[in-house]
Amino acid sequence: MIQLEYYLIISAIMLFAGIYGFLTRRSTLAILISVELILNAADINFAVFNRYLFPEGAEGYFFTLFSIAISAAETAIAIAIMINIYRKLRSIQSDRMEDLKW
Repeated sequence: MIQLEYYLIISAIMLFAGIYGFLTRRSTLAILISVELILNAADINFAVFNRYLFPEGAEGYFFTLFSIAISAAETAIAIAIMINIYRKLRSIQSDRMEDLKW
C-alpha cells in the first residue's frame, strides 16, 4: 500500500504548480487549467484522507465526485465566457480584459 505522504506530496506539487500558473500566465485558458490543477489537488486530498482515516466510509469520495461535477460546470462556463471575450476582443489574454470595462 502506498503511504499517505506520497499522495500528499503529489497533491502539494499540483497545488503549487496551479498557483504558479495562475499567478504567472496571461492567457485565460492557461489560468483556467491552473485553477483545475488546484481543484484536482483538493480532490486528491479528499479521496486520500477518506481512505486513510475512514476506510469503511465514502464521504470523501462523495466530496470528490461533487467537486469534480462543480469543476466541470465551472470549466464549461469559463470556456463560454472565453469564447465571448474572443469574439469581442480577438484575444484571450488577461491583460486585454481592461478593454471590456466600458
